Amino acid sequence: MTKRLYYDDPFLTEFSATVTGFGDDPRKVYLDRTAFYPASGGQPFDTGLLGGVAVLDVIDEEDRIAHVLAEPIGPGEVEGCVDRARRFDHMQQHTGQHLLSAVLEELFQASTLSFHLGQDASTIDLRATLSPDQAVAAELRANQLAWENRPVRALYEEASQAQGLRKPSGRAGILRIIEIEGIDRSACGGTHVTHTGAIGAILIRKLDRVRGNTRLEFLCGSRALARARNDYDALSGVARVFSATLDEAPGLVAQLSGRAQKAEKDRRKLAVELASIEGKQLYERADKDAAGRRRHTLRTATGLDDEVRALAQGFAAGSNAVFLAICEPALSLMLACSPDSGIAAGTILKQALDAVGGRGGGNPQLAQGSVPATEALDGALGLLEQALG
Repeated sequence: MTKRLYYDDPFLTEFSATVTGFGDDPRKVYLDRTAFYPASGGQPFDTGLLGGVAVLDVIDEEDRIAHVLAEPIGPGEVEGCVDRARRFDHMQQHTGQHLLSAVLEELFQASTLSFHLGQDASTIDLRATLSPDQAVAAELRANQLAWENRPVRALYEEASQAQGLRKPSGRAGILRIIEIEGIDRSACGGTHVTHTGAIGAILIRKLDRVRGNTRLEFLCGSRALARARNDYDALSGVARVFSATLDEAPGLVAQLSGRAQKAEKDRRKLAVELASIEGKQLYERADKDAAGRRRHTLRTATGLDDEVRALAQGFAAGSNAVFLAICEPALSLMLACSPDSGIAAGTILKQALDAVGGRGGGNPQLAQGSVPATEALDGALGLLEQALG
């Protein structure tokens, strides 16, 4: 059995221990006691050095903890050193989660389903629909409680006697309970700060809907400070571009975005109109085939978009006209025929596509479709050529 030193002293990062065994891989080491926290309860494992060798993973195996090292070490006494900055960061995030979860339960009856402490941000999944305004209210309340610097204690109680837990633990025997004075009591094996003030600032970043629940992303302490600094620098850069203040920048960006969207919409409209004119010009330059039709084939690598459609319709506006567009990268075809050509574009294109396992169709004047492979495209083109004579 491994004694878990982090249970009673989460700030302990240097310790001595005795190697009690090895795994099938000699890099997997077991100790009589350890300050290294294993991945558990949404909190990642600690890293650091054991016997001067890097710790790559820490695994909870119930009664004992496995330390996976970069290379084997020998038996006997060994010195361990936990990465202090990583440990404290995890303590800030995890205690911040307890505080946020308690506040969300208190204000909005939003119960916590799960917690994940990520490398860049942490998330809480809530059995509730949370609005942005509610998230702001929860953020303010959590920060106010952090400023009160309330004690955070690790207690041990018999499960059958434990009272006031935010949610049932479902475990028997002795529970380790993390208590934020007057705010929260939760069964937890993680590492935590000893006062809420050490959590630092609590910042809620965003809300997402996930399988009918709400996923809340947040940052605490040094992470919140770093994110706030990055956000400030980014917004300052935008403001400088517009020679505006930080408060004016979002409104100016919104205005510019609206203008850009309108300009793009106008551009697309003009491009379609131009394509229609170009289609008519193509028709005028096209020679008649043996059947007296004017035909044009377009090969494009950029897709059969509205401009290609307008080009085809402009060409087919002429008498006895057939326009075929091919996009090989997208494995797609478009066929446009004038009403007096004697060809029903939708019918013959669908027949050609069906024959090669493709799909598509349209009306007598314009049809479009796609095929599953390059060989099928070649086959469909061959059938169309036969149908068009």
